[in-house]
Amino acid sequence: MPAFASPPNLQAYYEQVWNIVRQIPFGKVAAYGQIAKMIPPPPDVEIEAYAAFAPRWVGGAMAACPDDVPWQRVINSQGKISEREGAERQRQLLESEGIIFDAKGRVDLKKYGWSGRNEDDIPKQPSLF
Repeated sequence: MPAFASPPNLQAYYEQVWNIVRQIPFGKVAAYGQIAKMIPPPPDVEIEAYAAFAPRWVGGAMAACPDDVPWQRVINSQGKISEREGAERQRQLLESEGIIFDAKGRVDLKKYGWSGRNEDDIPKQPSLF
């Protein structure tokens, strides 16, 4: 399996990541790998290689994102903020959106995780009244 330090077309991949992250609603989070799975592998990248490298590529996109991307809403698959510069600011921003962290610094992904769909697209039970 060849190693891919970055996607073959870096800017095109990053744009796809940023467009997905812009859809994460206020008060919700998504994981790097979850976002990666929403993007098809670039041409000439085998699915196994893509699965191995894509979450890191999403991390690279988040590190380079424009100001209009809600970067704070992307966390790791354990429900934690990845250790790096800006981690404390990320937690503050998420808490200001009403997201609660447990004693181990994790977010409940069942409660705060984004499904990957627009919330308006999710069928709701019709009102009985």
